[in-house]
Amino acid sequence: MNKAQLVELVQRQLGKASSKAAAERAVDAVTEAITRGLKDSGEVQLVGFGTFRRRERNARQGRNPATGAAIAIPASKTVRFSAGKMLKQAV
Repeated sequence: MNKAQLVELVQRQLGKASSKAAAERAVDAVTEAITRGLKDSGEVQLVGFGTFRRRERNARQGRNPATGAAIAIPASKTVRFSAGKMLKQAV
């Protein structure tokens, strides 16, 4: 499912009184809120759905697959998602 399909599904869930533009704003608002929560506190928990957590990756050595030369991979941040009980049961 891509964003356009998600927006369409949200619009159908909201009913005929809601427009596609309003559904898209709702989807954008949720993704922005999750992003801001991860940036500010490092964790966003949606009970039953799951938990998003910010993780730090340490700097490490890697290899260029084309040449085999060693390369330095810098430290970075990533996001992990752990599915909640209700989500696990649903899928």
